[in-house]
Amino acid sequence: MRLDGIRVLDLTRLLPGPYATQLLADSGAEVVKVEDTGAGDYARHMEPYTSRDVGAIFDAVNRGKRSVAIDLKRADGREAFYRLVEDADVVFEGFRPGVVDRLEIDYETLTAYNDDLVYCSLSGYGQDGPWADRVGHDLNYVAVAGLLDMTRESADAKPQVPGYPIGDMASGLFAAFAIVGALLSRELGTTGGEYVDVAVTDVVASFSQAVATQAFTGDPETPRPGETPLSGALPWYDVYRTDDDEWITLAALEPKFWRAFCEAVDREDLLDAHGSSDPDVRAALRAELDDLFASRTREEWAARLESVDAAVGAVYSPAEMVEHPQLCARDLFERSPEAPPRVGFPARSSEPSATDDESVPAQGEHTREYLTSAGYDEETIDALLEDDVVR
Repeated sequence: MRLDGIRVLDLTRLLPGPYATQLLADSGAEVVKVEDTGAGDYARHMEPYTSRDVGAIFDAVNRGKRSVAIDLKRADGREAFYRLVEDADVVFEGFRPGVVDRLEIDYETLTAYNDDLVYCSLSGYGQDGPWADRVGHDLNYVAVAGLLDMTRESADAKPQVPGYPIGDMASGLFAAFAIVGALLSRELGTTGGEYVDVAVTDVVASFSQAVATQAFTGDPETPRPGETPLSGALPWYDVYRTDDDEWITLAALEPKFWRAFCEAVDREDLLDAHGSSDPDVRAALRAELDDLFASRTREEWAARLESVDAAVGAVYSPAEMVEHPQLCARDLFERSPEAPPRVGFPARSSEPSATDDESVPAQGEHTREYLTSAGYDEETIDALLEDDVVR
């Protein structure tokens, strides 16, 4: 996973786009944030702040990047950007559809400067369709994709808001995957430059594969928690409260796991209930499991079943997650004396990236450096800075 030598011009801000390019940067790509000359990436200024006096979200997803600040609404600003495009591999933008056309930095325009360019657009609803121009955030996208309803406890209950921005993170991950795929296709000679259109809503909808069958077969009813095999309908695949008001997961789908569980808790009398479709049998089994798990604390259950192949595990908070011995053993968390900790790249490779830069760039910190590499002389750069075309 070495993207050494790949240069990405990143026009995105806030979370999904910067998360995508953080994954690319963690893989060795040179990511250049192209920010405006005003506020720059809004996430810089969003509370809470880290010890480096920048927004925590910004600090987490902009490590090892560079920053240039250019006013793309100005002709000489666009000219400076075009010069940067000539040596880039990827341009990644997250504006609403039509903005890049007005700014004259759309794919067709930029391919005149670099016909091998991989250009990715990430937006809420995609570049076409009746909702393409609508504004939105993660909650809207999850609702459109039908997944917000899946969190409802009953048909008349208010849909619950997901605890984290699943659409933003998932679309960022998919955009990074799509960009790497396009780069690979280019290197293999299958394609040259390529345009990639990623919609947050499309990505979230892709997550519904496990429950989409019911909709495709014409069933008008939306499945609720407790109505599908993986959302609580099966008592041997659910979450149970423990004696200390914590939670334990039981995911014994396979008979071998169920047998191991029943034997470990001395309840072989429950063995035959596994796999039953009888609602009365399931209800009776759930009541037994409710009582069983409520008889011990979370940690007591975790310790008792730790060495049992029963697919049982405790439910942890985010604060407990970052101290979990399994995740720490995987070196998932980046802990550097020069930077606040963060969740690192979620894959291990025999050829990891050589980059270890945990710094975050100041807005426009590298403007002069990149304009110089693009052929601008010092006098011209000074004039652009003086005229607020760049920062």
